[in-house]
Amino acid sequence: MPSIHDSPLEMALAGSSVLPDDGHAGTLVSRVWLAGDVPGPAVVAFRPDGVFDLSADFPTMSTLLDADRPAQRVRETEGRRVGSLEELLSNSVPSTRDVKRPFLLAPCDLQVIKAAGVTFASSLIERVIEEQAGGDPSRAEEARAQVRATVGDDLSLIKPGSEMAMDLKRLLQERGLWSQYLEVGIGPDAEVFTKAPVLSAVGTGEEIGIRSDSAWNNPEPEVVLAVNSRGEIVGAALGNDVNLRDIEGRSALLLGKAKDNNASCAIGPFIRLFDASFGLDDVRSETVHLRVHGPEGFELAGISSMAQISRDPLDLVAQTMAAHQYPDGFMLFLGTLFAPIQDRSEPGSGFTHKVGDVVSIRSARLGELRNRVVHSEDAAPWQFGLRAFIGNLARRGLLERGL
Repeated sequence: MPSIHDSPLEMALAGSSVLPDDGHAGTLVSRVWLAGDVPGPAVVAFRPDGVFDLSADFPTMSTLLDADRPAQRVRETEGRRVGSLEELLSNSVPSTRDVKRPFLLAPCDLQVIKAAGVTFASSLIERVIEEQAGGDPSRAEEARAQVRATVGDDLSLIKPGSEMAMDLKRLLQERGLWSQYLEVGIGPDAEVFTKAPVLSAVGTGEEIGIRSDSAWNNPEPEVVLAVNSRGEIVGAALGNDVNLRDIEGRSALLLGKAKDNNASCAIGPFIRLFDASFGLDDVRSETVHLRVHGPEGFELAGISSMAQISRDPLDLVAQTMAAHQYPDGFMLFLGTLFAPIQDRSEPGSGFTHKVGDVVSIRSARLGELRNRVVHSEDAAPWQFGLRAFIGNLARRGLLERGL
Protein backbone atom coordinates (compact mmCIF):
# COMPACT_ATOMS: atom_id res chain seq x y z
CA MET A 1 0.00 0.00 0.00
CA PRO A 2 1.37 3.49 -0.76
CA SER A 3 2.56 5.46 2.26
CA ILE A 4 -0.10 7.72 3.75
CA HIS A 5 2.50 10.29 4.73
CA ASP A 6 5.74 11.68 3.40
CA SER A 7 7.13 13.97 6.09
CA PRO A 8 5.56 15.34 9.28
CA LEU A 9 4.10 18.48 7.73
CA GLU A 10 3.94 17.36 4.10
CA MET A 11 0.87 18.63 2.29
CA ALA A 12 2.03 18.05 -1.29
CA LEU A 13 -0.44 15.68 -2.93
CA ALA A 14 0.64 12.93 -5.31
CA GLY A 15 -1.43 10.66 -7.53
CA SER A 16 0.46 7.62 -6.23
CA SER A 17 -1.03 8.15 -2.75
CA VAL A 18 -4.36 9.75 -3.66
CA LEU A 19 -5.37 6.85 -5.91
CA PRO A 20 -6.54 3.49 -4.53
CA ASP A 21 -4.19 0.51 -4.40
CA ASP A 22 -5.58 -0.70 -7.74
CA GLY A 23 -5.01 2.68 -9.40
CA HIS A 24 -7.53 3.44 -12.14
CA ALA A 25 -9.15 -0.02 -12.11
CA GLY A 26 -12.34 1.44 -10.61
CA THR A 27 -14.70 4.19 -11.74
CA LEU A 28 -13.51 7.31 -9.93
CA VAL A 29 -15.47 10.56 -10.16
CA SER A 30 -15.03 13.89 -8.41
CA ARG A 31 -15.44 17.63 -8.98
CA VAL A 32 -12.92 20.29 -9.90
CA TRP A 33 -13.02 24.06 -10.07
CA LEU A 34 -12.36 25.04 -13.68
CA ALA A 35 -10.74 28.29 -14.71
CA GLY A 36 -11.85 30.21 -17.82
CA ASP A 37 -14.08 33.10 -18.81
CA VAL A 38 -16.73 31.82 -16.36
CA PRO A 39 -14.94 29.75 -13.71
CA GLY A 40 -17.00 27.11 -11.94
CA PRO A 41 -17.31 23.53 -10.64
CA ALA A 42 -17.38 20.55 -13.00
CA VAL A 43 -18.02 16.83 -12.57
CA VAL A 44 -14.93 14.89 -13.67
CA ALA A 45 -13.66 11.34 -14.10
CA PHE A 46 -10.16 10.20 -13.13
CA ARG A 47 -8.70 8.09 -15.95
CA PRO A 48 -5.22 6.73 -16.75
CA ASP A 49 -4.75 9.41 -19.43
CA GLY A 50 -5.96 12.33 -17.33
CA VAL A 51 -8.93 14.02 -15.67
CA PHE A 52 -11.97 14.53 -17.93
CA ASP A 53 -14.78 17.08 -17.59
CA LEU A 54 -18.20 15.37 -17.84
CA SER A 55 -20.30 18.44 -17.07
CA ALA A 56 -21.76 18.75 -20.60
CA ASP A 57 -23.59 15.48 -19.91
CA PHE A 58 -23.78 15.65 -16.10
CA PRO A 59 -23.91 19.26 -14.86
CA THR A 60 -24.02 18.08 -11.23
CA MET A 61 -22.78 15.04 -9.33
CA SER A 62 -26.37 14.55 -8.20
CA THR A 63 -27.39 14.18 -11.86
CA LEU A 64 -24.71 11.56 -12.46
CA LEU A 65 -25.54 9.51 -9.37
CA ASP A 66 -29.23 9.49 -10.31
CA ALA A 67 -28.46 8.08 -13.77
CA ASP A 68 -29.22 4.46 -14.57
CA ARG A 69 -25.95 2.49 -14.07
CA PRO A 70 -23.79 5.58 -13.35
CA ALA A 71 -20.45 3.74 -13.61
CA GLN A 72 -21.33 2.54 -17.09
CA ARG A 73 -22.49 6.03 -18.08
CA VAL A 74 -19.12 7.44 -16.99
CA ARG A 75 -17.26 4.90 -19.11
CA GLU A 76 -19.47 5.73 -22.11
CA THR A 77 -19.00 9.51 -21.77
CA GLU A 78 -15.86 10.79 -23.48
CA GLY A 79 -15.70 14.19 -21.79
CA ARG A 80 -13.09 16.92 -22.24
CA ARG A 81 -9.60 16.53 -20.82
CA VAL A 82 -8.75 19.27 -18.32
CA GLY A 83 -5.29 18.06 -17.32
CA SER A 84 -3.45 15.32 -15.49
CA LEU A 85 -4.30 14.25 -11.96
CA GLU A 86 -0.85 15.38 -10.85
CA GLU A 87 -1.48 18.87 -12.24
CA LEU A 88 -4.75 19.17 -10.34
CA LEU A 89 -3.29 17.83 -7.12
CA SER A 90 -0.35 20.23 -7.27
CA ASN A 91 -2.85 23.11 -7.34
CA SER A 92 -5.23 21.81 -4.64
CA VAL A 93 -3.36 23.09 -1.56
CA PRO A 94 -4.63 26.63 -0.76
CA SER A 95 -1.24 28.04 0.25
CA THR A 96 0.28 27.34 -3.19
CA ARG A 97 -2.83 27.56 -5.39
CA ASP A 98 -2.98 29.41 -8.70
CA VAL A 99 -6.64 30.44 -9.05
CA LYS A 100 -6.20 30.55 -12.84
CA ARG A 101 -5.66 26.78 -12.92
CA PRO A 102 -8.07 23.91 -12.02
CA PHE A 103 -8.07 22.36 -8.55
CA LEU A 104 -9.98 19.61 -6.75
CA LEU A 105 -13.20 20.10 -4.80
CA ALA A 106 -15.23 17.78 -2.59
CA PRO A 107 -16.86 15.21 -4.90
CA CYS A 108 -20.47 15.92 -3.83
CA ASP A 109 -22.64 18.93 -4.64
CA LEU A 110 -26.46 18.96 -4.24
CA GLN A 111 -26.53 15.98 -1.85
CA VAL A 112 -27.51 16.56 1.77
CA ILE A 113 -24.58 15.57 4.02
CA LYS A 114 -25.80 13.18 6.72
CA ALA A 115 -23.87 11.24 9.36
CA ALA A 116 -24.54 8.20 11.51
CA GLY A 117 -23.07 8.26 15.01
CA VAL A 118 -22.18 5.66 17.63
CA THR A 119 -22.12 2.80 15.13
CA PHE A 120 -19.04 1.06 16.59
CA ALA A 121 -18.67 -0.47 20.08
CA SER A 122 -15.35 1.21 20.93
CA SER A 123 -16.53 4.67 19.93
CA LEU A 124 -19.75 3.99 21.86
CA ILE A 125 -17.73 3.51 25.05
CA GLU A 126 -15.86 6.77 24.40
CA ARG A 127 -19.10 8.68 23.83
CA VAL A 128 -20.40 7.48 27.20
CA ILE A 129 -17.10 8.58 28.75
CA GLU A 130 -17.43 12.04 27.14
CA GLU A 131 -20.84 12.38 28.73
CA GLN A 132 -19.72 11.11 32.15
CA ALA A 133 -16.73 13.50 32.04
CA GLY A 134 -18.97 16.44 31.13
CA GLY A 135 -16.65 17.39 28.26
CA ASP A 136 -13.64 17.72 30.62
CA PRO A 137 -10.67 15.69 29.32
CA SER A 138 -9.00 15.68 32.75
CA ARG A 139 -11.93 13.67 34.15
CA ALA A 140 -12.06 11.24 31.23
CA GLU A 141 -9.74 8.56 32.65
CA GLU A 142 -11.72 8.26 35.88
CA ALA A 143 -14.98 8.06 33.91
CA ARG A 144 -13.40 5.53 31.52
CA ALA A 145 -12.58 3.18 34.40
CA GLN A 146 -16.08 3.46 35.87
CA VAL A 147 -17.87 2.83 32.57
CA ARG A 148 -15.65 -0.13 31.62
CA ALA A 149 -16.09 -1.70 35.04
CA THR A 150 -19.82 -1.85 34.35
CA VAL A 151 -20.10 -2.22 30.57
CA GLY A 152 -16.76 -3.81 29.63
CA ASP A 153 -14.70 -3.04 26.54
CA ASP A 154 -16.58 -4.99 23.90
CA LEU A 155 -20.24 -4.50 22.98
CA SER A 156 -19.74 -5.84 19.46
CA LEU A 157 -21.60 -9.09 20.23
CA ILE A 158 -24.76 -7.17 21.09
CA LYS A 159 -27.12 -6.62 18.18
CA PRO A 160 -28.78 -3.18 18.45
CA GLY A 161 -32.44 -3.50 19.39
CA SER A 162 -32.13 -7.19 20.37
CA GLU A 163 -33.45 -8.77 23.57
CA MET A 164 -29.86 -8.95 24.88
CA ALA A 165 -29.46 -5.22 24.22
CA MET A 166 -32.67 -4.41 26.06
CA ASP A 167 -31.55 -6.53 29.04
CA LEU A 168 -28.29 -4.56 29.16
CA LYS A 169 -30.26 -1.32 28.96
CA ARG A 170 -32.34 -2.27 32.01
CA LEU A 171 -29.21 -3.27 33.97
CA LEU A 172 -27.43 0.00 33.24
CA GLN A 173 -30.51 2.04 34.10
CA GLU A 174 -30.66 0.29 37.48
CA ARG A 175 -27.00 1.24 38.08
CA GLY A 176 -27.53 4.84 37.02
CA LEU A 177 -25.21 4.53 34.02
CA TRP A 178 -27.70 4.64 31.17
CA SER A 179 -26.68 7.16 28.51
CA GLN A 180 -28.18 8.78 25.45
CA TYR A 181 -25.20 7.32 23.55
CA LEU A 182 -26.04 3.80 24.70
CA GLU A 183 -29.62 4.42 23.55
CA VAL A 184 -28.53 4.93 19.94
CA GLY A 185 -25.64 2.47 20.19
CA ILE A 186 -27.59 -0.62 21.27
CA GLY A 187 -31.21 0.55 20.96
CA PRO A 188 -33.39 -0.01 17.87
CA ASP A 189 -32.96 3.51 16.44
CA ALA A 190 -29.68 4.71 14.91
CA GLU A 191 -28.35 8.21 15.46
CA VAL A 192 -28.52 9.98 12.08
CA PHE A 193 -27.96 13.73 11.91
CA THR A 194 -27.21 16.41 9.32
CA LYS A 195 -23.46 16.95 9.38
CA ALA A 196 -23.09 19.93 7.07
CA PRO A 197 -25.07 22.13 4.64
CA VAL A 198 -25.27 21.29 0.95
CA LEU A 199 -22.10 22.40 -0.93
CA SER A 200 -20.13 23.17 2.27
CA ALA A 201 -17.80 20.13 2.35
CA VAL A 202 -14.11 20.62 1.56
CA GLY A 203 -12.01 18.25 -0.56
CA THR A 204 -8.55 16.78 -0.31
CA GLY A 205 -5.75 19.33 0.11
CA GLU A 206 -8.08 21.90 1.66
CA GLU A 207 -7.86 23.24 5.21
CA ILE A 208 -10.20 21.58 7.71
CA GLY A 209 -11.55 23.49 10.69
CA ILE A 210 -11.94 23.17 14.44
CA ARG A 211 -13.47 25.91 16.57
CA SER A 212 -10.94 28.05 18.44
CA ASP A 213 -12.97 27.68 21.66
CA SER A 214 -12.66 23.88 21.66
CA ALA A 215 -9.95 22.31 23.85
CA TRP A 216 -10.78 18.61 23.25
CA ASN A 217 -11.41 17.45 19.69
CA ASN A 218 -10.36 14.83 17.15
CA PRO A 219 -10.65 13.66 13.55
CA GLU A 220 -13.17 10.95 12.71
CA PRO A 221 -11.99 8.85 9.71
CA GLU A 222 -15.02 7.32 8.01
CA VAL A 223 -16.40 5.72 4.89
CA VAL A 224 -19.07 7.92 3.29
CA LEU A 225 -21.81 6.40 1.14
CA ALA A 226 -23.07 8.13 -2.00
CA VAL A 227 -26.84 7.54 -2.15
CA ASN A 228 -29.07 8.69 -4.99
CA SER A 229 -32.63 10.02 -4.83
CA ARG A 230 -34.05 6.48 -5.07
CA GLY A 231 -32.19 5.40 -1.95
CA GLU A 232 -29.70 3.32 -3.95
CA ILE A 233 -26.11 3.21 -2.70
CA VAL A 234 -24.09 3.85 -5.87
CA GLY A 235 -20.60 4.48 -4.51
CA ALA A 236 -18.44 5.51 -1.57
CA ALA A 237 -15.75 7.99 -0.54
CA LEU A 238 -13.61 8.79 2.48
CA GLY A 239 -14.57 11.47 4.97
CA ASN A 240 -13.46 13.30 8.09
CA ASP A 241 -16.38 14.01 10.42
CA VAL A 242 -14.45 16.40 12.68
CA ASN A 243 -15.73 16.21 16.26
CA LEU A 244 -15.43 18.66 19.15
CA ARG A 245 -15.56 16.28 22.11
CA ASP A 246 -15.69 18.90 24.85
CA ILE A 247 -18.68 20.68 23.33
CA GLU A 248 -20.68 17.52 22.55
CA GLY A 249 -19.70 16.06 25.94
CA ARG A 250 -21.33 18.98 27.76
CA SER A 251 -24.68 18.19 26.18
CA ALA A 252 -25.95 16.21 23.21
CA LEU A 253 -28.11 19.24 22.45
CA LEU A 254 -24.88 20.97 21.39
CA LEU A 255 -24.31 18.43 18.61
CA GLY A 256 -24.83 21.06 15.92
CA LYS A 257 -22.21 23.32 17.49
CA ALA A 258 -19.80 20.39 17.86
CA LYS A 259 -20.24 19.07 14.34
CA ASP A 260 -21.31 21.77 11.89
CA ASN A 261 -18.72 24.55 11.62
CA ASN A 262 -16.88 26.24 8.78
CA ALA A 263 -14.63 23.69 6.98
CA SER A 264 -15.45 20.97 9.54
CA CYS A 265 -16.47 18.36 6.95
CA ALA A 266 -14.01 16.85 4.45
CA ILE A 267 -14.98 14.33 1.73
CA GLY A 268 -12.81 12.94 -1.03
CA PRO A 269 -10.63 12.61 -2.92
CA PHE A 270 -13.30 11.03 -5.18
CA ILE A 271 -16.43 8.89 -5.15
CA ARG A 272 -15.68 5.35 -6.27
CA LEU A 273 -18.79 4.18 -8.09
CA PHE A 274 -20.04 0.63 -7.70
CA ASP A 275 -18.99 -1.53 -10.65
CA ALA A 276 -17.41 -4.94 -11.24
CA SER A 277 -14.33 -3.88 -9.26
CA PHE A 278 -16.06 -2.44 -6.18
CA GLY A 279 -19.36 -2.95 -4.38
CA LEU A 280 -21.15 -2.86 -1.04
CA ASP A 281 -19.39 -5.97 0.27
CA ASP A 282 -16.09 -4.15 -0.28
CA VAL A 283 -17.43 -1.24 1.79
CA ARG A 284 -18.37 -3.68 4.55
CA SER A 285 -14.83 -5.03 4.69
CA GLU A 286 -12.88 -1.78 4.17
CA THR A 287 -10.23 -0.74 6.70
CA VAL A 288 -9.65 2.99 7.08
CA HIS A 289 -6.20 4.13 8.26
CA LEU A 290 -5.61 7.49 9.93
CA ARG A 291 -2.40 9.35 10.70
CA VAL A 292 -1.98 12.76 12.31
CA HIS A 293 1.33 14.63 12.07
CA GLY A 294 1.63 17.61 14.41
CA PRO A 295 3.78 20.71 13.96
CA GLU A 296 5.71 19.80 17.15
CA GLY A 297 6.59 16.32 15.80
CA PHE A 298 3.69 14.50 17.47
CA GLU A 299 2.32 11.47 15.59
CA LEU A 300 -0.93 9.61 16.05
CA ALA A 301 -2.04 6.55 14.09
CA GLY A 302 -5.24 4.53 14.17
CA ILE A 303 -7.57 2.37 12.15
CA SER A 304 -11.30 1.93 11.72
CA SER A 305 -12.38 -1.49 10.48
CA MET A 306 -15.80 -1.52 8.82
CA ALA A 307 -16.06 -5.24 9.66
CA GLN A 308 -16.72 -4.21 13.27
CA ILE A 309 -19.63 -1.87 12.58
CA SER A 310 -22.72 -2.62 14.68
CA ARG A 311 -25.28 -1.60 12.07
CA ASP A 312 -25.17 -2.63 8.42
CA PRO A 313 -24.86 0.19 5.85
CA LEU A 314 -28.18 -0.85 4.28
CA ASP A 315 -29.91 -0.47 7.65
CA LEU A 316 -28.39 2.99 8.17
CA VAL A 317 -29.57 4.12 4.73
CA ALA A 318 -33.04 2.72 5.39
CA GLN A 319 -33.25 4.54 8.74
CA THR A 320 -32.08 7.78 7.11
CA MET A 321 -34.90 7.53 4.56
CA ALA A 322 -37.57 6.11 6.88
CA ALA A 323 -39.51 9.37 7.20
CA HIS A 324 -37.79 11.71 4.77
CA GLN A 325 -37.10 12.06 1.06
CA TYR A 326 -33.86 13.25 -0.54
CA PRO A 327 -34.68 14.30 -4.10
CA ASP A 328 -31.03 15.23 -4.79
CA GLY A 329 -29.60 12.24 -2.93
CA PHE A 330 -27.38 12.30 0.14
CA MET A 331 -23.90 11.47 1.40
CA LEU A 332 -23.92 9.35 4.57
CA PHE A 333 -20.97 9.11 6.97
CA LEU A 334 -21.04 5.62 8.48
CA GLY A 335 -19.32 6.36 11.79
CA THR A 336 -15.89 5.36 13.06
CA LEU A 337 -14.22 2.85 15.31
CA PHE A 338 -11.46 5.39 15.99
CA ALA A 339 -11.57 7.21 19.35
CA PRO A 340 -8.10 8.54 20.34
CA ILE A 341 -7.04 8.48 23.99
CA GLN A 342 -3.26 8.87 23.46
CA ASP A 343 -1.88 11.74 25.56
CA ARG A 344 -0.47 14.58 23.50
CA SER A 345 0.64 17.19 25.98
CA GLU A 346 0.22 16.40 29.68
CA PRO A 347 -0.45 12.97 31.22
CA GLY A 348 -4.18 12.34 31.35
CA SER A 349 -4.97 15.13 28.89
CA GLY A 350 -5.73 12.76 26.01
CA PHE A 351 -5.54 13.78 22.36
CA THR A 352 -6.67 17.04 20.85
CA HIS A 353 -5.82 18.80 17.60
CA LYS A 354 -3.35 21.64 17.21
CA VAL A 355 -3.40 24.15 14.38
CA GLY A 356 -1.05 22.86 11.71
CA ASP A 357 -1.86 19.16 12.15
CA VAL A 358 -1.84 17.24 8.87
CA VAL A 359 -4.56 14.57 8.86
CA SER A 360 -4.23 11.72 6.35
CA ILE A 361 -7.06 9.22 5.92
CA ARG A 362 -6.48 6.29 3.58
CA SER A 363 -8.02 2.97 2.58
CA ALA A 364 -7.03 0.42 -0.04
CA ARG A 365 -10.04 0.97 -2.31
CA LEU A 366 -10.84 4.63 -1.62
CA GLY A 367 -7.42 6.30 -1.84
CA GLU A 368 -6.29 9.09 0.46
CA LEU A 369 -7.93 12.22 1.85
CA ARG A 370 -5.45 14.73 3.30
CA ASN A 371 -6.13 18.04 5.06
CA ARG A 372 -4.37 20.53 7.33
CA VAL A 373 -6.08 21.71 10.52
CA VAL A 374 -6.85 25.39 11.12
CA HIS A 375 -9.37 27.19 13.28
CA SER A 376 -12.76 27.31 11.59
CA GLU A 377 -12.73 31.07 12.01
CA ASP A 378 -9.52 31.26 9.95
CA ALA A 379 -10.46 28.81 7.20
CA ALA A 380 -11.60 30.18 3.86
CA PRO A 381 -15.22 31.32 4.33
CA TRP A 382 -17.88 29.25 2.62
CA GLN A 383 -19.47 31.57 0.06
CA PHE A 384 -20.44 29.38 -2.91
CA GLY A 385 -23.96 28.31 -1.93
CA LEU A 386 -26.96 27.12 -3.92
CA ARG A 387 -27.84 30.47 -5.52
CA ALA A 388 -24.25 30.96 -6.64
CA PHE A 389 -24.04 27.38 -7.91
CA ILE A 390 -27.23 27.49 -9.95
CA GLY A 391 -26.38 30.93 -11.32
CA ASN A 392 -22.94 29.70 -12.30
CA LEU A 393 -24.37 26.68 -14.14
CA ALA A 394 -26.76 28.98 -15.99
CA ARG A 395 -23.98 31.34 -17.09
CA ARG A 396 -22.00 28.37 -18.40
CA GLY A 397 -24.97 27.05 -20.39
CA LEU A 398 -25.24 23.82 -18.37
CA LEU A 399 -28.89 24.04 -17.33
CA GLU A 400 -30.35 23.21 -20.75
CA ARG A 401 -30.22 19.47 -19.99
CA GLY A 402 -31.68 20.08 -16.53
CA LEU A 403 -30.18 19.26 -13.14
